[in-house]
Amino acid sequence: MHILMFALAAAFAGAAPASAQTFPDRPITLVVPYPAGGGNDVLARLVAEKMAKSLGGTIVIENRGGAGGTIATRQVAKSAPDGYTLLIATSSLAINPALYPNVGYDPRKDFSPIGLIASSQNVVLVHPSLPARSIPELIALAKQRQLDFASTGSGSSVHLAAELFAAMASVKMNHVPYRGSGPALTDLLGGHVPIMFATLPPAIGLVRDGKVRALGVTGPKRAVAFPDLPTVAEAGLPGYEAVLHYGLVAAAGTPRPIVDRLNSALRDALADEALKTRLATEGAEALPSSPEDYAADIDAEEIKWSKIVRDAGLKGE
Repeated sequence: MHILMFALAAAFAGAAPASAQTFPDRPITLVVPYPAGGGNDVLARLVAEKMAKSLGGTIVIENRGGAGGTIATRQVAKSAPDGYTLLIATSSLAINPALYPNVGYDPRKDFSPIGLIASSQNVVLVHPSLPARSIPELIALAKQRQLDFASTGSGSSVHLAAELFAAMASVKMNHVPYRGSGPALTDLLGGHVPIMFATLPPAIGLVRDGKVRALGVTGPKRAVAFPDLPTVAEAGLPGYEAVLHYGLVAAAGTPRPIVDRLNSALRDALADEALKTRLATEGAEALPSSPEDYAADIDAEEIKWSKIVRDAGLKGE
């Protein structure tokens, strides 16, 4: 009996490296938890193309929108832990459990982090009619009267960026949610709402055409698209940072050799100069990392943003 058990154990021990060495031997599905055409979808397709070449296989994009990305995220958490089902995650992976009471997954326990992809910051926009030309002037104005701000939906990254700003500046601002950046920016341009913390790509042309005024960017350093625009932190709110992080995860329990193989392919993709240039045009910056780095990032994001969600009494739509 002992000899048989030893033989079986040896057989299984030898099987794991072999499966990792032949991975992938069938198409990988990369799940995008939002409809096609958005920033997540564009980023997923850019990265998938480069990773597939490195892996010598095929990566198929599958869009599964709904409930702020929680439906697809929950499905990936329950998928087979074999590396053939991946999720392109954002900071929402860590934020949604605080927004939705029955999200159905634990961001720390239910996933095997593969690596970070990129970071993307926002820009603080105001309508030209608003008498604020700097972050300190905006804070001073918000202390005099309550101001409305637009967002792309309750619990979205731009919504939370504004809530963090209000909390750190000790001001009250009224949230006006919209279904997407298009309607929100339309009302900002029309002067129906005076403020919006917007993603960079749709804001660049509007700022350069003078249709809106940019006061600062929300990242730890200035954006390539706006090199003369200060960060919110350097402009008058020290310590402020609101950056959206993108990464790849698989189901918890995915064998480490497969995780490492995927991480290596992701790093190869992010080292590609053409990809880095394309990311910059989308307002993003490549963020190569280890699985451990990404696990730490998920933990830090959950701690930071869940407090903002609780303090502001926010609920997911």
